[in-house]
Amino acid sequence: MSKRKGVSAEEKRIRMLQLFHEKKDFFQLKELEKIAPKEKGIVVQSVKEIVQNLVDDNLVRSEKIGTSVYFWSFPSDAKHAKKLKLAELGKNIGATKSKLEKSLKSISQLEAGREDNEEREKLLEQNDKLSKERDRLQIEIKKYCGHDPEVYRKKENEIEIAKEAANRWTDNIFSVKSWCKNKFNVEDSILDKQFGIPSELDYVD
Repeated sequence: MSKRKGVSAEEKRIRMLQLFHEKKDFFQLKELEKIAPKEKGIVVQSVKEIVQNLVDDNLVRSEKIGTSVYFWSFPSDAKHAKKLKLAELGKNIGATKSKLEKSLKSISQLEAGREDNEEREKLLEQNDKLSKERDRLQIEIKKYCGHDPEVYRKKENEIEIAKEAANRWTDNIFSVKSWCKNKFNVEDSILDKQFGIPSELDYVD
């Protein structure tokens, strides 16, 4: 003879709720402990726990009158409880959606940060080229000292243009560093190390 399968906790909840809806009456716990085993096959030891679970889920209502506690649930109560549950789920979905939007925004900011890294690399590369060009022109100036004044003035003008360009790029680098420092709360030394910016980088006089 096969062993009889026990009733699951969820099935007990369903049966207990059916009992309330069928009777449409008010019960004390001791009354439910007598009726539920006979009519719904729920063992008496689990009646109290099941009823309390239903109360916690707003499917069964309870009220203390005098020294006694009464329990009841009508079909309309179940409908109201479902509405409350749906409202709660809607609220949770809204909160989850808000968290998701914040996460997506953070990801977008990180992506933008990567683009900023590429821009910084370009700025540093351009600044390095201009610095080398400035040094080259200064060497040529020394060669022409005491020779043709017109050639000297031309080279001197080229140096001035190179200095202005180098200072513009240096200013751009400082602006990007300042933005990163304020945005991500990172120290100058860390930014210099991470992006290979020389600590002695400064405007050309």
